Amino acid sequence: MTLLVGSYAQAYYLKGRKRQTLTETVRAFREYLPEFFVLPHPSWRNKGWIRKNPWFTRLVIPELRKRVHTHMNAGGIRQV
Repeated sequence: MTLLVGSYAQAYYLKGRKRQTLTETVRAFREYLPEFFVLPHPSWRNKGWIRKNPWFTRLVIPELRKRVHTHMNAGGIRQV
């Protein structure tokens, strides 16, 4: 799983598969799984974006946590 954080990474790796906007691309995150997990950039300027898009915290973050946990356990990495 490769995290594509921000619009520049998404444009580079997704080429013609990305949506017209970052919001549309992140909302369609399941379409890019399992190879890529698309995320907005964690900049302080994106706090407004997160407030305007409550679905991100409700849908995307739990899925990201689940997949990271699965990958960590599959690789023999123990959580402390």
